[in-house]
Amino acid sequence: MILSIATFWQRIPKAVLFGVAVLVQCVLLVLMVADRMQILREGTEVTLQTQPVDPRDFLRGDYVVLRYDISQVPAGALAGKPTDARNPVVFVRLAPNADGLYAAVSVHAEPLPVTAPEVLIRGRVSSSCGSTVRTFCDRLTVKYGLESYFVPEGEGGKLEQARNQQKLRIVAAVLPSGRAAIKRLLLDGVPVYEEPLY
Repeated sequence: MILSIATFWQRIPKAVLFGVAVLVQCVLLVLMVADRMQILREGTEVTLQTQPVDPRDFLRGDYVVLRYDISQVPAGALAGKPTDARNPVVFVRLAPNADGLYAAVSVHAEPLPVTAPEVLIRGRVSSSCGSTVRTFCDRLTVKYGLESYFVPEGEGGKLEQARNQQKLRIVAAVLPSGRAAIKRLLLDGVPVYEEPLY
């Protein structure tokens, strides 16, 4: 059986194999773009306040490193509970405050139903308590996949300065599954960059 498969494989022209490899890569690219389009088109918009961060890595090009008020959340009922993963997935329930900015209300190990205007955003805990046993700390550092945004060359410094002065906010689109993507950047409440919906 293995010999017959190997013989069949050797009979396929290299150009056909190359074409199939290119086609598979193109399909994967299209699926990635379609997934992002779905988030941007169908997701609930939430506005998040950014927080100051350390300077960026100049070797990675022009991008803005982002951290949010919701990046550090109290573990609540999860505190001290064991986790089987190194960077466990959590779901943070967000609700708008009086300023219209979304803030963390609670954090959960599993998705739970929420009612509008609340949303549930999915993230990964990125810090440990320092013990050998994997448990949730009292305070969690959560990453949502919204921690960097590429901008045109030369624009990163201006936006980082605005971020450090807490004048930069982002509008994220969040699907009911908790997946999120940055939809637009706001500088003093005015949109400066917006993701195309394709």
